[in-house]
Amino acid sequence: MDVIRLVGRWSGLASAAVLAALLSACGSTPKDETAGMTVEKLYAEAKSEADAGSYERAMKLYERLEGRAAGTPLGQQAQLERAYLNYKTGEKATALSILERFIKLHPTSPAFDYALYLQGLTNFNDNLGIFSSIARQDLSERDQQASKDSYQSFKQLVDQFPQSKYTPDALARMRYIVNSLAAYEVHVARYYYRRGAYVAAANRAQQTVQEFQQAPATEEALHLMVMSYDKLGLVQLRDDAGRVLRQNFPNSQFIASEPAPATAQ
Repeated sequence: MDVIRLVGRWSGLASAAVLAALLSACGSTPKDETAGMTVEKLYAEAKSEADAGSYERAMKLYERLEGRAAGTPLGQQAQLERAYLNYKTGEKATALSILERFIKLHPTSPAFDYALYLQGLTNFNDNLGIFSSIARQDLSERDQQASKDSYQSFKQLVDQFPQSKYTPDALARMRYIVNSLAAYEVHVARYYYRRGAYVAAANRAQQTVQEFQQAPATEEALHLMVMSYDKLGLVQLRDDAGRVLRQNFPNSQFIASEPAPATAQ
């Protein structure tokens, strides 16, 4: 009986010790290794980690710096550095969220042009490989909103900061986006035409001509309008589209394959 009591008492003491240890552990907080750093030192540490490829640690340090240096140019820089690292590591949604907040809160920042450029660049990423999985999707379901958002960011940059060092690259990317969007619209129009959806093909091609007049894809868009209107028996619209094609692209390879205008018959 005494042995049983002794074992039970020991067991109770052991449980109490374990519980106390657990409570002590729960009550403690991880040591902040940056507590004694100045904001300048913290920025240097974060930048060093980023340069070394330790992006996750660098982002944590930048986030901590952003809190400590809130409202200062260094805090703004930390915010942009964190956005860039999220963009670089493929965390597009997080990068855009940071940039949207920055643009809203710091419209007079000296780095505002860079924020717009990085915002455009983050969305521009979606343009790469635009036709990579085209065969596995209905073309009408492909979303080009990211490309349009990218264009708007670059356009704001170009309009507000024509002398910015980021403006030349933004202009080049804007041209690329326009040409890519036009090519996409023509691809969709061609898709509809091959499947006998001539009204949809004509409408999509017409939209391309109206919205992207300077894009190279306009040539084929006019051709698709001619062919679609011909299939629909809309002779006047067919001839009008053909006339615009011949005037703007007199050496077009598509002219020879088109039906003759009604006035020539």
